[in-house]
Amino acid sequence: MQPADYLGWAASGVLLLTLGRQVWVQWREARTEGLSSWLFLGQMTASAGFVVYSVLVGNAVFVLTNAALLATAIAGQCIYRRNLRREAKGRARSRNA
Repeated sequence: MQPADYLGWAASGVLLLTLGRQVWVQWREARTEGLSSWLFLGQMTASAGFVVYSVLVGNAVFVLTNAALLATAIAGQCIYRRNLRREAKGRARSRNA
């Protein structure tokens, strides 16, 4: 590995830990406040494109990072949808009570 690769892997780790923490908090708190489905859809689209690009240019750091970002976006979207359903059920229960 070249010295620049270490920097790339370190930056990748920081980014993935940051986004992973956000998705975990979203799952734990089961809220959608301040989030949009478009955030995750945009991230999925961009990450998928970057995975293909990274494969084409042969950069392993970016292939792995962008594949992990794509997985994070998919998880975020699934959790966001789950939280929306839970919030809708809670509102329906409140109206019926």
